[in-house]
Amino acid sequence: MTDAMIGSAPRRIDGQRKVTGSAMYASDHHLKNMAYGYGVFSTVASGKITGLELDAARKSPGVLEILHHGNFPALYHNSTLPMSFAQILKAAKSDESRLPFEDDTVHYAGQFVALVVADTFEHARAAAYKIKVSYSKTDAVANLEQGLKAGALQDGSPNHSRGNAAAAFDSAAHSIDATYSTPVETHNPMEMHATVASWEDGRLIVYEATQGVVAHRNSLAKIFGMIPEKVEVRAPFIGSGFGSKLWIWPHSVAACGAAKVLKRPVQLVVPRQQMFTTTGHRPETRQRMRLATDDKGKLVSVSHESINTTSFTDPYKENCGTSTKSLYSCANVLVTHKIIEVNRGTPTSMRAPGAAPGLFALESAMDEMAEKVSMDPLEFRKLNVSERDESQNLPWSSNHLQECIDKAAERFGWSKRNPAPGSMKDGTEIIGYGMAACNWDAYRTPAEAQVALRADGTAWAICGVQDIGTGTYTIIAQVVSSITGIPLDKIEVELGNSSFPPAPVSGGSWATASVLPAIAEATRQAVDQLKAFATAPKGVFAGAKADQVSFEQGQLKSGDKTFAIADVLKAQKQASAFGEAKTGMNDTSKHSFRSFGVHFVEVRWDPGISRLRVSRVVSAIDVGKVINQKTALNQVEGAIVMGVGMALFEATDFDERNGMPVNNNYAEYVVPVHADQPEIDVILLDYPDFELNEFGARGIGEIGITGLAAAVANAVSHATGKRIRDLPITLDKLMELPPTMKV
Repeated sequence: MTDAMIGSAPRRIDGQRKVTGSAMYASDHHLKNMAYGYGVFSTVASGKITGLELDAARKSPGVLEILHHGNFPALYHNSTLPMSFAQILKAAKSDESRLPFEDDTVHYAGQFVALVVADTFEHARAAAYKIKVSYSKTDAVANLEQGLKAGALQDGSPNHSRGNAAAAFDSAAHSIDATYSTPVETHNPMEMHATVASWEDGRLIVYEATQGVVAHRNSLAKIFGMIPEKVEVRAPFIGSGFGSKLWIWPHSVAACGAAKVLKRPVQLVVPRQQMFTTTGHRPETRQRMRLATDDKGKLVSVSHESINTTSFTDPYKENCGTSTKSLYSCANVLVTHKIIEVNRGTPTSMRAPGAAPGLFALESAMDEMAEKVSMDPLEFRKLNVSERDESQNLPWSSNHLQECIDKAAERFGWSKRNPAPGSMKDGTEIIGYGMAACNWDAYRTPAEAQVALRADGTAWAICGVQDIGTGTYTIIAQVVSSITGIPLDKIEVELGNSSFPPAPVSGGSWATASVLPAIAEATRQAVDQLKAFATAPKGVFAGAKADQVSFEQGQLKSGDKTFAIADVLKAQKQASAFGEAKTGMNDTSKHSFRSFGVHFVEVRWDPGISRLRVSRVVSAIDVGKVINQKTALNQVEGAIVMGVGMALFEATDFDERNGMPVNNNYAEYVVPVHADQPEIDVILLDYPDFELNEFGARGIGEIGITGLAAAVANAVSHATGKRIRDLPITLDKLMELPPTMKV
């Protein structure tokens, strides 16, 4: 293996196609005789449909059909059974289990109630606006607070308990008891959710904006009562998803159903406003943290009790305590998860699900606890870092959190921090320093791949994984190149098709760790086949043994003779040497697998003009071996920016009177823009974790956002003297400063 290729920083091999516009995304496909769908969405959050006035829409130009609960084809429910990682290649999962137009019940605002299909997008949209829907409204449960009053909490396991957290808390020398809350956040990828569906000779062909072509295929097959081999889902390019495109949503089923009814291809793009209602979100959370220490600052009790909102149709769980149970050493720990139903669409995974809101609570509480015991927040964390996974009583496969803290602290200049709130100033700005740990699971799932070494000296690799913008095309090419020596520009990679060898969804930071071993093994098998050709009768090394032949820089060598791939294949009249591989999961019985890191954040607060900004971030991340420095840094930097959005800007608001979304557009849902970007400095430790896979690589997409909101909140507390426990940290929450901080 060529070490220089693994860990280098080549540009994305798919970059030219993206910047020149030749990369085709789902809605870029305009098939012959294609029709266009446009949804009609509920304007109430709870109730029943009592009437649909369709005449005006039917008479509208270009209308082909209007589908609704009275005439939509009968379909089957997707599986709701629990899925293990070992079963992930057979995954069939709907985030919203209710089928589109299944009945006349409205569970949330923005729910599909009808679908207009017309000859053009414009005609479909114009007709959709003419449909009048009558409702029998019922009172909506608009938010978590109303949910707690209206319904009963449900168990949202997995939970965790060891020791006796309550007794240890009551008898501890120091303790804090605080509640933290996070709002609904909406994913908002630039690429809209979109489906192009076509039925061809009993086969369903779908172009989809999805993070999982294989899982999407499996879901459509179950819903339409087909064998998976009769369904093909294609997604060679995805304009990101952040978790919202992991699993199938109603629009995809609706588009496929419409195409079947009309017997012609149908395209359906979800409008931006409905991407706030019917394609998932990060749910609202409320988290009670109770921490206690002995008189030396050692944790003796940790309780993390969280509640998250979910829909009335699906029990989604935001596992906020997944890091709490193991990140810090403590003998007495309690982690519980509860859910409460509200009239919103079903939540789904959003970048670092569970850990992002969970570490906001935990790492904010850690700072408050450090203040209570009069310790530097950095030293308090270092004192309590867990040397093993105490929740499973297993050693870490790799954990360099202490080094992350030391390196980032030195780079950031933490030693210059004056602990007194509001004491650090630069002109009219008050400077605040904050820090927080970041943490995420490390997974490896089954995956399959095929690789061919071709007679023209090129290589070809295919896999059913998808590149959601993270650089998967490029790192796969890097692995093939590292084993064969073939240059990247002579390696063709094809991804994002469910007919390719199956691979997992691109989420959870497991794609790299799972797919690269399969690519590597398939490449080695292709090389082995090439050696077999070379040593066969009439081969270029006839009579030699395979172990006497080496493969270097795209050529076979034995003794003083060297032959190119083309020479070997030509002698045997072969077009290529081929390899395919199936790889499985890592052994989780001997080690606990997680990634670790830390963020240091500088904020600047100008009370005279009420301006708060994140000015600087230094992060150190331990994610095992870094395959591509360029794309890895890009992933962490992008996650940090999302974390800034989580901390200061993002919240989807719902009218508490009726459950209707009030800022479901890009004009009023505030996200960081270029003017909000801090100076970002990322340190990647690069310690291979060979317990996880042969490359030692763990995922990197999720961890960068975890802990960032807490680091910002901790820095804001240092700058202003005010502890904000309710995200986002908006200016109104800072207007009334403590008396000691007023200027």
